[in-house]
Amino acid sequence: MKKSNFISLDSLSFQEFDENSELIPLMTPEDEEEINKEVLPEILPILPLRNTVLFPGVVIPITAGRDKSIKLINDANKGNKVIGVVAQKDESIEDPTAKDIHATGTVARILRVLKMPDGNVTVIIQGKKRFKVAEIITEEPYMNATIREIPEARPAISNKEFIAIIDSIKDLALQIIKDSPNIPSEASFAIKNIESTSFLVNFVSSNMNLSVAEKQSLLEINDLKKRALETLKYMNMEFQKLELKNDIQSKVQMDMSQQQREYFLHQQMKTIQEELGGVSHDEEIDEMRIRAKSKLWDEKVASHFEKELAKMQRMNPQVAEYSIQRNYLDLFLDLPWNEFSKDKFDLKRARKILDRDHFGLEDVKRRIIEHLAVLKLRNDMKSPILCLYGPPGVGKTSLGKSIAEALGREYVRISLGGLRDEAEIRGHRKTYIGAMPGRIVQSLKKAGKSNPVFVLDEIDKLSNSNQGDPSSAMLEVLDPEQNNEFYDNFLEMGYDLSKVMFIATCNSLSTIQPALLDRMEIINVTGYTIEEKVEIGKRHLLPKQLKEHGLTDDHLKIAKPQLEKIVEGYTRESGVRSLEKQIAKMVRYAAKNIAMEESYNVKISNEDIIEVLGGPKLERDKYENNNVAGVVTGLAWTRVGGDILFIESILSKGKGNLTITGNLGTVMKESATIAMEYIKSNAEEFGINPTVFDSYNVHIHVPEGATPKDGPSAGVTMLTSLVSLFTQRKVKKSLAMTGEITLRGKVLPVGGIKEKILAAKRARIKEILLCEENRRDIEEIKPEYLKGLTFHYVTDMSDVIRLAITNQKVQNAKTL
Repeated sequence: MKKSNFISLDSLSFQEFDENSELIPLMTPEDEEEINKEVLPEILPILPLRNTVLFPGVVIPITAGRDKSIKLINDANKGNKVIGVVAQKDESIEDPTAKDIHATGTVARILRVLKMPDGNVTVIIQGKKRFKVAEIITEEPYMNATIREIPEARPAISNKEFIAIIDSIKDLALQIIKDSPNIPSEASFAIKNIESTSFLVNFVSSNMNLSVAEKQSLLEINDLKKRALETLKYMNMEFQKLELKNDIQSKVQMDMSQQQREYFLHQQMKTIQEELGGVSHDEEIDEMRIRAKSKLWDEKVASHFEKELAKMQRMNPQVAEYSIQRNYLDLFLDLPWNEFSKDKFDLKRARKILDRDHFGLEDVKRRIIEHLAVLKLRNDMKSPILCLYGPPGVGKTSLGKSIAEALGREYVRISLGGLRDEAEIRGHRKTYIGAMPGRIVQSLKKAGKSNPVFVLDEIDKLSNSNQGDPSSAMLEVLDPEQNNEFYDNFLEMGYDLSKVMFIATCNSLSTIQPALLDRMEIINVTGYTIEEKVEIGKRHLLPKQLKEHGLTDDHLKIAKPQLEKIVEGYTRESGVRSLEKQIAKMVRYAAKNIAMEESYNVKISNEDIIEVLGGPKLERDKYENNNVAGVVTGLAWTRVGGDILFIESILSKGKGNLTITGNLGTVMKESATIAMEYIKSNAEEFGINPTVFDSYNVHIHVPEGATPKDGPSAGVTMLTSLVSLFTQRKVKKSLAMTGEITLRGKVLPVGGIKEKILAAKRARIKEILLCEENRRDIEEIKPEYLKGLTFHYVTDMSDVIRLAITNQKVQNAKTL
């Protein structure tokens, strides 16, 4: 586009203007060179623009409505047609002054003036060169100012970085034109035909969707390369916005078309179902009403159901809420409202079932029979909430099944181990996607009755998190005064749990919330004795393993002595899980020989046990002798049953220091200190020379140093050991003892007596010394377990010394 073209255009009058005439706003390198040679006038009329910025070489139309602007355009159009164009700082100012316009602008040439019917003037102008306002000379009738040209720094033609920037601008501009629905595709021809690099930068800057301030900042950059780079940055931002906008629009269109498609398919499916005789929406609701008539719910529940069903009837089956509402009503219909199984009150049969499935556990069985007896006498009794507390493997969980069978009720079990979301107990609100009722309501639905035996397994292993505290949610479940209206978030109504018999199991009471513990009746399920384990192995475990391995009792027989050897030599537990594994090994040994047609001993011997299981790994301590002073046998309780332990003490020359070793806890160390101080205080009574306490160091040790030990029950044993040491007299043969001591010399009762007595019997102890108050514990033990044992009951330490210490000196007695 050459200057002569502009002149020819300008020679056209408004009347001669044809709407089909084309004005191509492209500047050739020749036009650019000619413009650069032009000398700018010193004084120019200044035309302020409200909402745009004119760049050199770019042609834009401007509508002038202000009187000053119209007069300026008319005067310039009559003259040399050259004006100065600058942008206003604030477009809301109607009559801008020198301080309201930017200092940098563009010299423009008027190409066409069009008078509009509304009195405004539209002028088409083309930018020439950039200038800076030096001084405003006059502001009336319009602004006139002296100007100076702003030179432009241009990179070399061979500058590779600049060439790359220009290429990027061109490529990005073409991509924007392609992706934007608002830009005509013909614009891409204009971009492709621009040869001048500076005009390309100016043309793109002028047509970008930027604010006046951003365009002005581009115009004020003197270095063409920097301006091109800044333009490219803005283009990248605009392209990213365009991509995001197009992406959102395509998603919306896709969603709309997907909904339309689903609606069409649903309509077709509905028609097909009706043709095939399927259930339609209305028939489904009628079916629910028929099912509701057979439910035993009260008026409140029935009213709520009808209200929710009416809500579903008003819904469009295609909306997402419809399926949620249908699931909600299905749950209502599936729950066993006021449906109870009839309890069987045959107490003898119930006792027979409990004895058949579990050996021992007398306390639990007695409590269940008591509950059945009261229930038989008074039908509306609330079910008890029992908590079976004890070590792993003693049959706490399996008791639930036996209790359910004995009562004739349904059996439901929930494992609470690791549960940390309150919604697992109370359910989710049905507004959430994927909402479900809590585990309690789900299990009742599965049971089909409202009074099942409900086992809450591992209740001590509930944890809490940011989703809530499930143990707190269990407070309502396990409170007989509250659980007749248990509120589930999904059900949105109270459900009666008062007829449910809850049986919780746990290994430790310390981790259970105190408020929760208070709601339950604690039954301590102690570990099994050796004798009980042998019986369980004989009656239950061996037949079970033979059946699981496809064998009968003709293929393998394990007598009680061999079972006892397995229990003592290969297991160390309160329960019977490890025993079952060892018996399973023996059964597999028989199965292998049968399958390979090899001979083996059907009746297992001790040698066969060693061959299959290896040498005994856990041999228990046996009583040794009383030949050494200061060695006394004590009785201890562990989580895997009772055991014996030896308290050893020795004297060495020194200054009366007391050393205690053997991985002992604080309480046990305190017992040793109490014993030592009591002996010092009563030395003359025991026949001990008081000077030895300052002349000798005392060292007390409890063997098996790797095993932690604690508790007060070794007090009497330590005191007896020290008296034997200081007097150098023998302790009574085959005697063991347990009990706590005080500084006054009193003997206090301790726990775990049953396990300790059985441990003493296994260790071939003949006599046992313990507190008088522990006599009641001995009376609760079966007489067959006490056979061959003699018990001495004491109240203070003088009785202990009298019974335990003989008058006979030990071999090689020291002279103190």
